[in-house]
Amino acid sequence: MTLAALILCPVFVTPGAVAVFLLACAVTLCAGHSVGMHRRLIHNSFECPRWLEYAGVYLGVLVGMAGPIGMIRLHDFRDWAQRQPACHDFFAHRAGFWRDGWRQLHCELALSSPPTFRLEPRIANDRFYHLLERTWMWQQLPWAILFFAIGGMPWLVWGICARVSVCVTGHWLVGHFAHLEGEQSWIVEGACVQGFDIRVAGLVSMGESWHNNHHAYPGSAKLGLEPGQIDLGWMLIGLLERRGLAWNVVLPGDLPHRTALKRVAADAMPLREASRRLARG
Repeated sequence: MTLAALILCPVFVTPGAVAVFLLACAVTLCAGHSVGMHRRLIHNSFECPRWLEYAGVYLGVLVGMAGPIGMIRLHDFRDWAQRQPACHDFFAHRAGFWRDGWRQLHCELALSSPPTFRLEPRIANDRFYHLLERTWMWQQLPWAILFFAIGGMPWLVWGICARVSVCVTGHWLVGHFAHLEGEQSWIVEGACVQGFDIRVAGLVSMGESWHNNHHAYPGSAKLGLEPGQIDLGWMLIGLLERRGLAWNVVLPGDLPHRTALKRVAADAMPLREASRRLARG
């Protein structure tokens, strides 16, 4: 996919194709990966109608990384590993830039004694999610046919090849730097791997690059917690809530106290006060 994008995008570039690329990236990354897949399906940070959850997860699958069950498994495995006192370089992103890119995009870590993975019953028994899991790679095909029928090769190349390549590679890039360097307001004592906020990617990642905040409050629907941290995923959830399509939205102040969580910002206020200010109202 990436090779096709690199070769064909310069040949078939048109204003319309680039517009399709930008719009499709925004929709699948924001409504799909960030809100539907990550904040709703994986973390249950808000509730919504089942049809809306399905729509968000389907758009998340179109990003091109994995099916819904595969995404949950990988996310849970990574989070478990990073919370341990020692963590394999694969999940700590310590292998160096190019080697980490190869590993993250093309390899899978297999442990001799991995943690037990159990899906919650509502997902384990859901036929739609199992269908998406079996067919997630094929879900690009209907859109490829539609784009080709409307805009020919330019729309196909930019709407499918370029979009999937940029989104998947961009996801790795954010994950790579967000576990190595950046701004930090919190640390989780005892965890081998800490998260960092990557300000330059806040907008294009739909808020996912505020990763230090996410390590501090993984169940929060809002990731951009500090002033000036743009979080488009949170803005979408807020819009859904105002329309009655999202409820029981979880914020940091709603989560149980973590004794291992410490506030480390230069102008840090006490943890209890910080949590209170981050709560609704």
